[in-house]
Amino acid sequence: MPKVVFIDGVRTPFLKSGTDYQDLMSYQLGAHAIKALLYKSGIDSKTIDSVILGTTISNVKTGNVAREAAIQAGISYKSPCHTVTMACISANKAITDGAEMVAAGRANVFIGGGTDSISDTPILFKKVMRKKLFAARKIKTFPDMLKFALKLRPSDFFPERPSITEYLTGKSMGEDCDLLAAKFEISRKSQDEFALRSHHLAEKAYANGLLNEEVSNIELPPTFKKIGKDNGIRGNSSYEEMERLRPAFVKKSGTVTAANASFLTDGAAVSLYMNAEYAKAQGYQAKAEIVDYVFTAQDPFEELLLGPAYAIAKLLNKLNLTLSDIDVFELHEAFAGQVLANIKALSSETFNRQNLNRESAIGEIPMEKLNTCGGSLSIGHPFGATGSRLITTAVNRLHREDGELALVAACAAGGLGHAMLLKRI
Repeated sequence: MPKVVFIDGVRTPFLKSGTDYQDLMSYQLGAHAIKALLYKSGIDSKTIDSVILGTTISNVKTGNVAREAAIQAGISYKSPCHTVTMACISANKAITDGAEMVAAGRANVFIGGGTDSISDTPILFKKVMRKKLFAARKIKTFPDMLKFALKLRPSDFFPERPSITEYLTGKSMGEDCDLLAAKFEISRKSQDEFALRSHHLAEKAYANGLLNEEVSNIELPPTFKKIGKDNGIRGNSSYEEMERLRPAFVKKSGTVTAANASFLTDGAAVSLYMNAEYAKAQGYQAKAEIVDYVFTAQDPFEELLLGPAYAIAKLLNKLNLTLSDIDVFELHEAFAGQVLANIKALSSETFNRQNLNRESAIGEIPMEKLNTCGGSLSIGHPFGATGSRLITTAVNRLHREDGELALVAACAAGGLGHAMLLKRI
């Protein structure tokens, strides 16, 4: 099968929801990222065979946000576009969908990634009001309108409050992380220290110009304010400041706080992929090859956030590799406790024996190889876009650190997991 190679990746600055992107729609963020990628790579937009974006917060006005973003960015009308959703690994799924098109010989070039604007979350009326409004589509005369109006009650106008909860379990991810941290005995202190590490590394990465190659400046009308950095990074934070925060989810005994959990984020990230032979023939210098990837699913009631442990184990077993073969690790940081629990699970002989059907533990991911430019805890986490950010950062790190193999992994709502292996070119 044709090899699929990574050419380059770009993202917008990731901003806390409700800040500078609050007046933008998700497709506009996606369009900015795509336009920046076209400019950076120098590719003719007419040669793009497909654009695939992941998203989680769908706006009914832009049902296929990939198409709206692509057209806005200047992609040819003749390039098919589609949108996928797989919770926090939506961008990962978008990219692997495109990779499978290339591997099957159905495309030579595609853009994959994701976009999300939590600030533009649709606010719904309650079901009783939605039913009345749906029936109102048949109104044709003034008496019909009057009859409809008389059926309305003041309570009908109260909207449903947006909530980031797991639909199947009714619990928030924060509650699930508290349970996971307790199960794996991850202390509050270790979670705060890991979160602090993420913020300090992200601040250092910006100071050293390590993230500039993947972040595209954005100017917002009408003032054309220039934004070139993620605004959730707290590089001056101290452990003492984090220690003072109260638990955010399980109030009495919880260990997850606003500081050791990722925050609601707006942003977009995309990357360019090609058939390896096509890239060579057209004179493009590929940066990495997609070696392989897996998706996993677990019990969302008990193992909602353990996707990385299952996915990493499955991928390493499939490729007959060990953790020592990997030079770069990029793991999605939904919560500090989630990352630390997955690391502990991989190094636990009991977990490996009972859950992964292994006689010995996979081992422990070396901290010096993990998320060295910060992660979702500091940079931010637009649900549908993070997967593309992880891949771009991992590939750039491979080249800077003279590594050969990078492993990217993430968890997602519904008990889902993803892992991908990339090889430097």
